[in-house]
Amino acid sequence: MKIKICGLRRPEDIDAANALRPDYIGFIFAEKSKRRVTPEAALRLRQRLDPDIRAVGVFVNAPVARIAEIARSGAIDLVQLHGGEDAAYLAALRREIACPVIKAFVIRTAEDARAAEAFPADHILLDSGAGSGQTFDWSVLRGVRRPYFLAGGLTPENVGAAIRQLRPYGVDVSSGVETEGYKDPDKMARFLRACRETEEQP
Repeated sequence: MKIKICGLRRPEDIDAANALRPDYIGFIFAEKSKRRVTPEAALRLRQRLDPDIRAVGVFVNAPVARIAEIARSGAIDLVQLHGGEDAAYLAALRREIACPVIKAFVIRTAEDARAAEAFPADHILLDSGAGSGQTFDWSVLRGVRRPYFLAGGLTPENVGAAIRQLRPYGVDVSSGVETEGYKDPDKMARFLRACRETEEQP
């Protein structure tokens, strides 16, 4: 199972990730996010990141050209789309870049989950809402057969239950490993430990 910690923006966040070794970290480029980083800052942070950890760039309805420019700079390895981007947008993006694309969906009903499952991105991420910090009703995912990243309100305390119940392809956390709006290395460590210990259980 893959582990992604999103919203890193300081050198000390990268140092904590290097020590803990999640599979992915995320840089947020969305204009309205309090965790937003500039492309220049993201590139500096990426250069500090262990090369075995993949960096994901998170965008919300951004111009394709802007995403392509950041991807070509070497700051990110994957693109995550967190807005209303449709299949035509994805096709246009793929004409510009070759890196894998994750599409995030807000899930409230089983119909939302089915729509996400059919989307032609490389990966799908099922969320409760943009940075809401709240979980959603996981029972609506019962019929989902496609592997997915689970996000939305995950914490060191509840991620074990999420993994046991849903067995997702990956989990994605941001606010759940923060204290006063900044990444907390202790919470990050507890989150990864909970993930790995739960995954090892039969």
